[in-house]
Amino acid sequence: MAVGENLKTVATNKKAFHDYFVEESIEAGIVLSGTEIKSIRLGGVNLKDAWCAVEEGEMLVKQMHISPYEKGNIFNKQPTRERKLLLHKREIMRLFGLVKQQQGLTLIPLSIYFKGSLVKVQLGVCRGKKLYDKRATAAKRDADRNIQRALKEQSR
Repeated sequence: MAVGENLKTVATNKKAFHDYFVEESIEAGIVLSGTEIKSIRLGGVNLKDAWCAVEEGEMLVKQMHISPYEKGNIFNKQPTRERKLLLHKREIMRLFGLVKQQQGLTLIPLSIYFKGSLVKVQLGVCRGKKLYDKRATAAKRDADRNIQRALKEQSR
């Protein structure tokens, strides 16, 4: 990313960071209609249950909910329709190979943001966490929070 790029994060998939280890991430464009763009600008997007799949050589994001634009008309689209992601063919095939070759890997949209005037999606190649991994992550976060609190108290 170049210095001075105008990035504005619209939504992040917090559930993905809780349920998965992110092994790799990649930026992709997304095909949207005009009323969907307006709805995203208002923050009407939810990535909670979203996932990606490769069908007929195209990368699609499924179950991403973009609320209908309230001032829209008949041109509003279905909120959870499949949307095409814009990636080079070699990137799609590489990601498809990773997911098919290794058990337990999946493609999850991690965040959606504006890069200038374009909407971009950050995809993650993720591996599922077990329950004990989630507990260890929560314990580490609590320990870090206690350390920061102690350092703050000590500096007073």
